Amino acid sequence: MKIDLTDTTASKINKALVQGRREIGTPAVGMVLTMVIVTDEENAYDSIKAAEEASREHPSRTLVVIKRTARTPRDRQGNRLDAEVRVGSDAGTGETVILRLHGEVGGHADSVVLPLLLPDAPVVVWWPVEGPDEPAKDPLGALAARRITDLYADEHPLAALDRRAASYAPGDTDLAWTRLTPWRSMLAAALDQARADIVSAAVESEAENPSAELLARWLGSRLGVQVERVTTGGPVVTAVRLGTANGDIRIDRPEGPLATLTLPGQPERTLALKVRSTAELIAEELRRLDADEMYAVALRGDGTEAARAPKAEKNPPAPKDTPAPKGAPAATKNAKASKESVDHA
Repeated sequence: MKIDLTDTTASKINKALVQGRREIGTPAVGMVLTMVIVTDEENAYDSIKAAEEASREHPSRTLVVIKRTARTPRDRQGNRLDAEVRVGSDAGTGETVILRLHGEVGGHADSVVLPLLLPDAPVVVWWPVEGPDEPAKDPLGALAARRITDLYADEHPLAALDRRAASYAPGDTDLAWTRLTPWRSMLAAALDQARADIVSAAVESEAENPSAELLARWLGSRLGVQVERVTTGGPVVTAVRLGTANGDIRIDRPEGPLATLTLPGQPERTLALKVRSTAELIAEELRRLDADEMYAVALRGDGTEAARAPKAEKNPPAPKDTPAPKGAPAATKNAKASKESVDHA
């Protein structure tokens, strides 16, 4: 069911939500959180679709904030709030309210959203397109327990990553980090099986890939080795290599949903490692609303500076082991301790 409201108020929107629930015969509210999506018209459809799919696992009230740009000076002086209320099958398993803010009201989106939040329920804010440099200080971000950005949507993702590292606050996270969960799980399992000292590491990916940068910083801080970045044709992260005295631990995913795991002295294994949809990533983030400490470690690199490889194309086979540079902190670590560090995946 859809209800369109033109030049409306938050009070009228709440009444429309109650009316919609009554008309479809579900007056009780069974939602567990409020999801606020800050986007534009171009990306609104895909963002709403992903949120509705995620709501099957996490029933929520979704508030979509779209700030409309006025075309003339006269239009910019006016203020208007239009809303589209969706309940029932048109809103997944929760409720969706699309808010279009015209004129100066666009600068006060938090005042529009605040009366529409579910009482006594956590708030999550998601920026599918370019998010703020300081999410916790954004007016909408200040309302949330969890703030989700996506470095993949930024024109200069690595520069944005450094800005987020400088402004990190508990509750911040990024889908570039969420995409790494299967990689981290596989690396943890590989380290548990290999039980060897790690002396070098390398991450292979397309150029300017934020997930690869986060993965390299995380490995460097957890294993105490410098991590080489190797540029390939992609797509996304294509391989991770951990050098040991007995040989390389290597995960290769050049393309497609399958990866190859290579351990010293063991036959190769084929593993499932697909690129997940945005809905799956959002659903994962909504499973835990506490501070993601491992994201903070990866974001800041914990003070470990990783080595950057020249921006040149590289093709398999894998590079030879790179010896640890002189003066590198903690050149080796026990594999068991390494596994414990990685086990947060």
